[in-house]
Amino acid sequence: MDLISLEAGAIKGWKDGDWGEAEQVDRTVADANAEDYDALLPPGGVMNPDKLRMDTDAVAFVRLLRSAQTGGAICHGPWRLAEAGVLRGRKLTSYPSIRTDLTNAGAEWGDEEVVVDNGLITSRSPEDLPAFNAKMVEEIAEGVHQGVSGAEG
Repeated sequence: MDLISLEAGAIKGWKDGDWGEAEQVDRTVADANAEDYDALLPPGGVMNPDKLRMDTDAVAFVRLLRSAQTGGAICHGPWRLAEAGVLRGRKLTSYPSIRTDLTNAGAEWGDEEVVVDNGLITSRSPEDLPAFNAKMVEEIAEGVHQGVSGAEG
């Protein structure tokens, strides 16, 4: 497992209304090869997905969902997937405020705790983390998914 970020060094995540502990970045997104990973779990929340969808390297990296790798996104995380053009025809959920963005990108949106569509696991918010985490583990254990294309959006 690698922690991939836009810049090298250490980064902090948001935890319980404040910055969490610093974690060392393993690779920058510009130096990482999406095909080297079995699964991708981009950050949720509002700040990270909004910043990442504006970075061309970060958007290009999530295009791995066109192949058969497992991917997950929670809360506002699917914003970057919409930007990458991999949601057309996919079923998913998210934080309700980005529903229109996702349906405009061609996704079929549902208000459910967790939605799984050919290796793409999505949930609405941190309250859904237990179901989301269980599905991520299950889907990663299943391995390569056949027929996942994530057509252009």
